[in-house]
Parts: sequence; C-alpha cells; structure tokens
Amino acid sequence: MNINLLIRRVHLYIGLLIAPSVLFFSATGALQLFGLHEAHGEYHPPAIVERLATLHKDQRFALKEKRPEPAGSEHVVAKGVPDDADEKTPLGETLLKWTFLAVALGLIASTVIGLYIAYISPRRTLTHWILLAVGALLPIAILAI
Repeated sequence: MNINLLIRRVHLYIGLLIAPSVLFFSATGALQLFGLHEAHGEYHPPAIVERLATLHKDQRFALKEKRPEPAGSEHVVAKGVPDDADEKTPLGETLLKWTFLAVALGLIASTVIGLYIAYISPRRTLTHWILLAVGALLPIAILAI
C-alpha cells in the first residue's frame, strides 16, 4: 500500500472516531468562554448548559451542588465574573475570548465539513459508520459506568 494512501486512511479513521468529541468540546468550550455555564447577577443558565459544562470540565454529567450563600451577602458571584458593573474586563482578555470563540466555531465548521467529505466519498464503507458511532457512543457508555 502506498504510504500516502495509508496516511490518508489513518487520518480519516482517527477523524471519524474523534469527531463527536471534537464537536462536543468545541461547543461547550465556546459557551464557557463568556461564563454562560455559570449563574451571575440575574442570569441563570439552563440546566443542560450547566450539565454539559460539568461534563466538559469535571467529566461528570451532574449539576454541581449549590453552595449556600455566605451570611450577609445578597448573591454569590461566579468565578471570573465581575460583581460590579463598573468594573471593566481588560481589552486583551476580551479580545482573547473572541479569538478563542472564532477558533471554536472554526473547529466546529472544519469538523462538520470533514464529516461531509468523508460521507460523500465513493469509498464510504461500513467502517466509517462504525467509527463514528463508536466515537459518539463510547464516551456515553463510559459515563454510564
């Protein structure tokens, strides 16, 4: 077998196997960039967003236990979220967050395009479908243990 063909096939197989996880971590990471997985101020994220963030960060699909508010405080401020509306986020931090969001969206788009290319290929095989299914179902099965 030609070495270039072997390298392409290995790349395809690895890509199919890890594509579901790449999509998951890119999407949940993008949500976490701006603290959309944590309650702060009047904002309370949907439970599914909290659960997916916990899975991303702590490898558990459960909500974190809510800590009681300290005596004398009106609310608990999420880590990294300014309590005071007047407090400004440094420009560099904001630009980096938006850059990483663009990277996450690019990774999602690139992965979806790669899956599309893999499945329009005339050499599409049962192996392709099996690898994609294993990549999607294996983490779920391990999580259930």
